[in-house]
Amino acid sequence: MKNFPEKFRPRFHFTPRKNWCNDPNGLVWWNGEFHLFYQYNPFGDVWGHMSWGHAVSRDLLHWTELAVAIAEDERNMIFSGSAVVDADNTVGFGANALVAIYTGHEPTEPQHQTQNLAYSLDDGRSWIKYADNPVLDIGLEHFRDPKVFWHQPSARWVMIVALSHQNKISLYQSPDLRNWRHLSDFGPAGAGGELWECPDLFTLPIKGREKWVLKVDMFEGGVAGGSSAQYFVGEFDGVRFTPDKADDGGDLWGWGDFGKDFYAAVTWSNVPPEDGRRLWIGWMCAHQYGKDLPTSPWRGGMSLPRELSLEPRARGLALIQQPVIELEQLRRAQRTFPAIAIENGEILVAPLADCRNGFEFKVEFDRLDADECGLVLKWSSGDEFRLGYDRARGALFADRSHAGLLSDDARFTGRRYAPLPNPGTLALQGWVDACSVELFADFGAVTITELMFPQGDIESIALFAQGGRVAMREMQLWALSPSVEVGSYSNNN
Repeated sequence: MKNFPEKFRPRFHFTPRKNWCNDPNGLVWWNGEFHLFYQYNPFGDVWGHMSWGHAVSRDLLHWTELAVAIAEDERNMIFSGSAVVDADNTVGFGANALVAIYTGHEPTEPQHQTQNLAYSLDDGRSWIKYADNPVLDIGLEHFRDPKVFWHQPSARWVMIVALSHQNKISLYQSPDLRNWRHLSDFGPAGAGGELWECPDLFTLPIKGREKWVLKVDMFEGGVAGGSSAQYFVGEFDGVRFTPDKADDGGDLWGWGDFGKDFYAAVTWSNVPPEDGRRLWIGWMCAHQYGKDLPTSPWRGGMSLPRELSLEPRARGLALIQQPVIELEQLRRAQRTFPAIAIENGEILVAPLADCRNGFEFKVEFDRLDADECGLVLKWSSGDEFRLGYDRARGALFADRSHAGLLSDDARFTGRRYAPLPNPGTLALQGWVDACSVELFADFGAVTITELMFPQGDIESIALFAQGGRVAMREMQLWALSPSVEVGSYSNNN
């Protein structure tokens, strides 16, 4: 029997064995391994001493934590960035070198941010900082988080990087990762917000062609009242990104997640063509309260890995997110619960005593004529997490107002809404771990990711309705086998 002495340690999400982590960095597939780097403090469980932590997986389920990859030095903390496989040795470090492109942050006043290189010739196990760093310095305090990819039509590397205080994304081009030429800027756009960070630019297929997706995070001003991501679908011609337009002439854009706890998501580079998927993962937390999470000896972790696609919706192409299919390997025996209906009340659907390592559910509702309806997760302590549909708002919601620790913290508590006009039939998929809920609706066009810290043990899931009637067609539920075991980490910090 696997032992989890740390109450809120996730069972199937990555967390470091100890200390603080935030944004995923440098996601790259190489030699059979998915590499996950991330912002990491080797010396404590609050933000600081930023370096790149490192973990690897062959299946996106089971992660082995390795030694710190790129450590801060006497001049720079190592902020976010990306990694590529330099197959043709364009930079001169060696064929198939793994090259990390990261922001160096000088913390002394006046603060200064530059773009830098490090490389590995041993499958990412050790890293050498480039002797002639920085490779890009425009003299700014807020100039960070480079995402680099090879642009085949122009036979050049392209970098997108945030001009954070200007709410802009700058695009650069290079033949060799060392010498960069400015191409264009994008923004401000979309919701605007405050302090843009962690951009990504990638292609997704749709109806026999490719569209470009530009994603950028905002530190403040997001849909959930804090940090959020927004995305734009459009075209990239090798010089500039141009978003698709709405009928009114404005830019088409959408939210990457409607919860509080999905930030800095970035896609894996170099995923083999035979795989064919565009995959990303995000930091499952928020800077507004991350330092106060009731977890120990770690703080911060990652979302489920998600596969991305595009599908048409009423306003244009929407970004679709689905948990990676590998997660189905964690399913234990399936339980199916038959149709039931309720009016102005609450009724038990399923006991969950066998789901203390987390569970997945799929449920369909119809006759959504109640003012509010959905599911409520219940713990032996009396804590609960509500999710469902608000008819007046035309919105999916997730409510952690009574979900345990931090529920009395104004930065954390409350209800999050995701616009979803009454579909007649509502299909939801949810993943519940020790301290998180990830909801997927409208076939993945709408997601809500939220942390929670309930006391006691998970006990049951119930159907509820207020101000009318709701019918549950069917619910499928799987208890999940853990993919993470604290004692299995190999950590050489």
